Amino acid sequence: MARISPSAPHDAVFKQFLTHPETARDFLEIHLPEHLLKLCDLKSLRLESGSFIEENLQARHSDVLWSVQTRYGAGYIYALLEHQSTPDKQMTFRLMRYALAAMQRHLDAGNEELPLVIPILFYHGAVSPYPFSMCWLDAFENPMLAQQLYAQEFLLVDVTVIPDDSILTHRRVALLEFLQKHIRARDLMVFHEHLVSLLLEGYTTGQQLRSAINYLVQAGNSVDQGALIRLLAKKAPQHKGILMTIAEQLRQEGHGRGVLQGRSEGRQEATIRIALAMLNQGMERAQIIQLTGLSEEALDALVLS
Repeated sequence: MARISPSAPHDAVFKQFLTHPETARDFLEIHLPEHLLKLCDLKSLRLESGSFIEENLQARHSDVLWSVQTRYGAGYIYALLEHQSTPDKQMTFRLMRYALAAMQRHLDAGNEELPLVIPILFYHGAVSPYPFSMCWLDAFENPMLAQQLYAQEFLLVDVTVIPDDSILTHRRVALLEFLQKHIRARDLMVFHEHLVSLLLEGYTTGQQLRSAINYLVQAGNSVDQGALIRLLAKKAPQHKGILMTIAEQLRQEGHGRGVLQGRSEGRQEATIRIALAMLNQGMERAQIIQLTGLSEEALDALVLS
């Protein structure tokens, strides 16, 4: 015979009462702090399903979730009622997880802003009064530091606004930041000197370099990616083996990739061939740039190649 959880009778009667609209309305009117009660239009009280709770918490929760419209403009406030018959030191963290799940459900319904979710713990255990703090920040080893972290803006590393000169001083993370800042540039060839400088610093591992070059090839823009890589190999000789291997792979795969990527890359290859022919005929550099649209750096790379 299946064993019945000791909390099952408590949970059942709790849900029987608190899922009743008028009963829930009385409960909220009596127990909500005045400043929160003023926000809620309890006439709009609507019972929500509890199925949004994470599967690994299902066996422990006995929540009731009500939504109410706010008194001021559009939007919803959720009242999350949780029943507990035994004290739990981590209860406030569980309530936060439930609240976040309710917020995610709200977003999944097509809303664009997070709702307020008011967690309320209904306790009737043998230990009285409730022995643990109801501030979830007190569950941290350092509550003051947790409050500073979670009550202000989260840390943001926005490489799009960090000056290049600053990024170049960021040691082992500099290459990653620099590439991801400029990956959408029209032609990464214009940054070859900065890339060489970063490689010469000696902070980049071989595997990181392979990953960075693959990223440059897959996501970056360059008139001739092979030429850029060969230029980096020439000016950063300690990485020449890795770079030239990748450059050779690009050369061998060039035609197949050109077919897959379509006419745009085909036009680039045609432009490069025309520019090389003009160089071989001794045409002025300025005229070649004007006729082909290549940058000076790209033309330099063709000369070096």
